Amino acid sequence: MSRQERIEQKLTEALTPVFLAVENESKNHNVPAGSETHFKVLVVSPAFEGLGTIDRHRKVHTALAVELRSGLHALTLRALTPAQYEAEGGQGFQSPPCLGGSKHDKK
Repeated sequence: MSRQERIEQKLTEALTPVFLAVENESKNHNVPAGSETHFKVLVVSPAFEGLGTIDRHRKVHTALAVELRSGLHALTLRALTPAQYEAEGGQGFQSPPCLGGSKHDKK
């Protein structure tokens, strides 16, 4: 099972999301081909109702603790309630650009 599949499985089990998008963005960074070190996650779950951003992120980090200790280097994250996601029109989000070590940087 790939890291992406494990992330999807763990978040589904922990948060019962109504929407989950997990994208491997490792290719945008200076890592070997085929790496699974940098991910973008949009998770929409009723489990976030009444929680602030930090507590939502803590829930995600708790679910992904093993991955974070074993090679998951970067996680760009949005954790929304279903009402917030609907109010935003069901839009995804862009990750910030890599600020260091990107293979796309001109040297």
